[in-house]
Amino acid sequence: MRKDKTTPARKRGQPRRRVVPWWRRRLALTAWALLVLAGLAASGWWSWQQRWPQKMAGEMRASAVAASIDLGFTVEEVFVVGRRETSRATLLEALAVHRGAAILDFDIHAARERLLALPWVQTASIERLLPDTVVVQITERRPLALWQHRGDFSLIDEDGAVILRRNLEPFSDLLVVVGEDAPPHAADLMRTLGTQPELMPLVQAAVRVGGRRWNLRIAGGIDVRLPEQDPSEAWKKLAEYQRVHGLLRKDVKVLDLRLPDRLIVRRVPRPENQDSASGRDT
Repeated sequence: MRKDKTTPARKRGQPRRRVVPWWRRRLALTAWALLVLAGLAASGWWSWQQRWPQKMAGEMRASAVAASIDLGFTVEEVFVVGRRETSRATLLEALAVHRGAAILDFDIHAARERLLALPWVQTASIERLLPDTVVVQITERRPLALWQHRGDFSLIDEDGAVILRRNLEPFSDLLVVVGEDAPPHAADLMRTLGTQPELMPLVQAAVRVGGRRWNLRIAGGIDVRLPEQDPSEAWKKLAEYQRVHGLLRKDVKVLDLRLPDRLIVRRVPRPENQDSASGRDT
């Protein structure tokens, strides 16, 4: 029998070479890789549990802060812009910064949050001017009126936010607004009253009625009832009557401006021995 010359003869008794399938080789490599990754993850988790990264970062940060102090990066000056009602002591306490402290260690974001928690502060910004200065700029709330609610008084700003609930004596000359929903509508009322400068100083208090409109208490004990719609026009009409007729100098108790085409006037009741006058339309 002729042998194929291209195929070498296998020696008798020599073991056949074992061929490993490709899929078994890949499976083994994958298993080995997963084992290595699991080991790395376990060691990383253990290190994290031991807080090694945090400890190292903390130590590095402390070293950097100490080095910055040696280089002169310390707080020496604090400049404040926009402060009027907030005392300097209160502001510095909220900043929680002192002369000689590391300026790079000063947390300006936390300090800003503390400033915004102060009753007068509406907006705040803080900057570091290296190497040694902190600049603080604040915008304070503008007092608008005194809000009377359930027997208590509060100072409110133009947004209707409460500024103070105590020590209100310096603001006793402000308009008093009454009603649960009076604060968010007080700024609109003040703009309406401001359209007639000769009448505005006479207004002592304003009562919110039904969440829709205002009743005003004018000097001399006169009640003025403004309409729900277009109160500015009604207020203008009253100013014209005052200029022409001097209406507020007469014995008037109520001025009802709720009807667009008329002014209803109720006079002060006369004694019984005189002719009584009922309300009349003007």
